[in-house]
Amino acid sequence: MTKTLKIVSLIAFVGITFAFSKSEPIKITWEILKDVKFSDKWSDEFQAYYAVPSFGNNIKKYNGQEVQIRGYIIPIDIVDGYYVLSANPYSQCFFCGNAGPESVMEIQMKKEYRDLRMDQIITYKGKLRLNKDDIYQLNYILEDAEIVAR
Repeated sequence: MTKTLKIVSLIAFVGITFAFSKSEPIKITWEILKDVKFSDKWSDEFQAYYAVPSFGNNIKKYNGQEVQIRGYIIPIDIVDGYYVLSANPYSQCFFCGNAGPESVMEIQMKKEYRDLRMDQIITYKGKLRLNKDDIYQLNYILEDAEIVAR
């Protein structure tokens, strides 16, 4: 085999291996999601103030990345498939005390899961999207979410 053919073969092998290798999602924690500050903004539509996030650099680097996170599932609307993942269980007043908007994440599932129950601990993976503009969605959204472990 000629030297050129060996090099071409090696490059092809590396390219094929790289194309078929799948990287693991980045494991994030609820502590990482606390890297956010909120300021109040007036809404004429709602005639009320709402919290607008300003994401810190530690969380911005995960925007658009495939991540993995573990939390408590909260079925909000099972008919429409709207679920929230929380750092805290619903049964313990998940939004009380020190919990805030940074302690919940909207889960947009890749496929339907009909057997999820309140406060079930689940690990998800999916693409993290930071939301600071859409008042109708949570600040953290996990798109194309799949269950990794229950």
